[in-house]
Amino acid sequence: MNQQSPNRISAQSEHAIQSAGNAILYGGIIVYPTDTLYGFGVDARNASAIDRLNQIKGRVSPMSVIAPNASTVLSWTDISYEDWQMVKQYLRGSTTIILPVKDGVVHPDIMGGDGTLGIRIPAHPFGPDLCDKLGFPITTTSVNRHGETALNHPDEIANQFGDAFDLFIDDGELPSSSGSTIYKLEKSKLKVIRQ
Repeated sequence: MNQQSPNRISAQSEHAIQSAGNAILYGGIIVYPTDTLYGFGVDARNASAIDRLNQIKGRVSPMSVIAPNASTVLSWTDISYEDWQMVKQYLRGSTTIILPVKDGVVHPDIMGGDGTLGIRIPAHPFGPDLCDKLGFPITTTSVNRHGETALNHPDEIANQFGDAFDLFIDDGELPSSSGSTIYKLEKSKLKVIRQ
């Protein structure tokens, strides 16, 4: 790992979660590792942080969020018990599921037009642990500009985005990945949106 800059700390640091949480609470943007790609994270309820992130990426569209655990996802969603029994079997690792959510869970700017939200619980512990500490969802969207390849090497991320974000949680180069598989709950069935 290169010499640490003030806004770049190791994912293994005992201060990583605390530092990331502080950055998020102050409306900042973090880059953090997941089990598929590095993600841009902001407070999913904060309109100005979401707007700043959209400007960096050069796009405006729905964004997925990280959840700390399945019971929290259930508390956010507006689905039947039967649908939940099916959904929770898929809601892990490199899977994102688009679900109808209750008002106030996230800012409407990152939701689909039908009141839905992409949610995932990565196998990498950092995002779920951070959300558990914060008590609210953070965004997870690949570290790239719209239409470009997602970046998974820390030095490439730092070189391309410089000081566009506030904190980089560095977990080394992540394995090459095309991102998570995305499902959407429709009429009590899970429809594949992206594989």
